[in-house]
Amino acid sequence: MAETVAQEMERRLRDAFAPTRLEIINDSAKHRGHTGDDGSGESHFTIVIEAEAFADASRVERQRMVNGALGDIPGDRVHALSIKASAPESAG
Repeated sequence: MAETVAQEMERRLRDAFAPTRLEIINDSAKHRGHTGDDGSGESHFTIVIEAEAFADASRVERQRMVNGALGDIPGDRVHALSIKASAPESAG
């Protein structure tokens, strides 16, 4: 059985950052029938991620890092992605 988009995002982010916290929230149901809803049920997501790798990065750099780790998923297979990336309190 093929992994879902959410499972693939989780795998890619865990591999890239070894996060201390990772939540992938599927917001697609809130956008049913709106622009970008492809009917898959996996078109809109929120990612909450905490990792040491973000300690010295700006908010924009953190978002670029996450998007880079996700490869072709944002914009290609997922219409909308909200990213809340932070470093653990004890970092940097």
